[in-house]
Amino acid sequence: MVLLAKDIMDRDVLVLDEATDVLTAARTMVERRKGYAILVRQPRREPVGIVTEWDLLEKVLAPGRSPQEVRLRDIASSPLQQCAPETPTDEVVSRMAERGVRRIVVRRGDEVLGVITSRSVLANFRKYVDRVSAEIAGFRGPTG
Repeated sequence: MVLLAKDIMDRDVLVLDEATDVLTAARTMVERRKGYAILVRQPRREPVGIVTEWDLLEKVLAPGRSPQEVRLRDIASSPLQQCAPETPTDEVVSRMAERGVRRIVVRRGDEVLGVITSRSVLANFRKYVDRVSAEIAGFRGPTG
């Protein structure tokens, strides 16, 4: 039983235009309860980067920049850390650890299918371990 990226990704992805100002983005992130926004470039809505809550703190608030004047494209991390939906989760987790990221975008071509966060990894692995444990507990060896 192998878990794949598509099995643990969050399909409710926050996508914002790269020209959005930080204040609008922060309000949207709070409203949608997301710690990130995937940035797209018009007119094709091509995914070009990600902005996280840490980017808002480190690159805007702490240096005293005006959130109304800073655009997401100015503080985004790029290129996106990404994987295909069929990527095994052990590979996804290894990439996250090696690259020091808490989010990986699941894509097929230019289409964003979902996002895997460190929180979703933990929640899904807990369910996975519980399911495997139940299967092991239900296994009965040969009777004789």
